[in-house]
Amino acid sequence: MYRTRTLTGLLMAGALLAGGASPAFASKADRAAQAIAAAQAKIDSAKTIGAGTEVPRRVAAAQAELARASEAKQSGHNEDAIQIAIHAQAMADAILGETTARKDADVAATRAAAQDQTAAAHSQAEAARAEAAAANARAEAAQQAAQQSAQQAAAATQAAVAAAQTPPPAPEPTKVETTLTTATPATGAHRTVKKKVVVHRKVRGSTHAATVTTATTKVSTGQ
Repeated sequence: MYRTRTLTGLLMAGALLAGGASPAFASKADRAAQAIAAAQAKIDSAKTIGAGTEVPRRVAAAQAELARASEAKQSGHNEDAIQIAIHAQAMADAILGETTARKDADVAATRAAAQDQTAAAHSQAEAARAEAAAANARAEAAQQAAQQSAQQAAAATQAAVAAAQTPPPAPEPTKVETTLTTATPATGAHRTVKKKVVVHRKVRGSTHAATVTTATTKVSTGQ
């Protein structure tokens, strides 16, 4: 867009120079007027694309040079007016070129910044998706752990119920052992006879270890 406006200004300046009488027949006054008009057109084009903001001092200098050309023409110094106007045109051309370059650089920088922002937004979106996936994985793992804990608790409860419903083992019967010893006299010697009687007796309602009672009876007869 800025280049189009610049070309338009240059074409307008060229048309002003080409208009009227041909250079071979134009008077110096006409040539001075055309040079001044062309310089003014170029300065106006520079202002249109923002040169007054970008390089205000240079625009002011070109405008002052153009005013000097106009004063020289009015004073009848047409040759000086032509030279000064040509110099003003050169200043305007430089201003146009620099302003256009700055505008293009600004546009490129804006485009690059927009691309950087877009890339950053994509990166943030990817990071957010990755974080969401990680959170889902953690939630799923926690759910599985909770289910496993619930299953273990249920198994423990069933085991406790089964243990409570199982009756305790019956106690072993009490063993009572009685030993009877009888001594029978014999010729020239003592003889002892022992008899052992074992009685098993079941004691109800007792969980203590079985008690063994031994009774020994000894009878001796001698001469």
